Amino acid sequence: MIQFPQKRFIYHFKLLHLHAENEKKAKMEYIETEIKGVLIVEPKVFDDQRGYFFEAWKKEEFQRHAGPVEFVQDNESKSSYGVLRGLHYQKGDASQAKLVRVIKGRVLDVAVDLRKDSSTFGHHVMVELSDTNKRQLFIPRGFAHGFLVLSDEAIFTYKVDNVYAPAAEASIRFDDPDLAIQWPIDMSKVVTSAKDLRGVAFSDAECF
Repeated sequence: MIQFPQKRFIYHFKLLHLHAENEKKAKMEYIETEIKGVLIVEPKVFDDQRGYFFEAWKKEEFQRHAGPVEFVQDNESKSSYGVLRGLHYQKGDASQAKLVRVIKGRVLDVAVDLRKDSSTFGHHVMVELSDTNKRQLFIPRGFAHGFLVLSDEAIFTYKVDNVYAPAAEASIRFDDPDLAIQWPIDMSKVVTSAKDLRGVAFSDAECF
């Protein structure tokens, strides 16, 4: 009869159990929004006296919820209060899926559904992203995207699954009346680019 070293067996069992519990606790939460395909991603944050730790992205887990998205590039921008970037997208096959988050500050992030065959065509999702809530927003292909900075400064970072294509670049006016996005600051305080001010009306936009 084989004799197992009992103490060692119990020790390894406890380690495996602890590892399984930590894996369960570390899993991010994927929250469906009112627009199909757009997901809010909430990480599990571990805090202690040293600071915090969390998994920001895990390919296998992400693709299980969002589908077979292959990110090819990470981008980052820095903006001050009142800066509004958007509503941007790339047309046709150059369209980009994005996973966006804020590593410093606070922004209001908006995704507009441009998929003609969608029941939510022309609708939008609005989510606050900040370095406090550490939420991320996944925006699939076929959407226009923009954000407004609500803090003194914001550092915004995002993954994309397609490279920038200047010839396919497009922009819709952030204050388009048909979209009726309720930006929560006085529009006279908005800081944006000349290019974004030349954005087209939603009714004239080339959609998917």
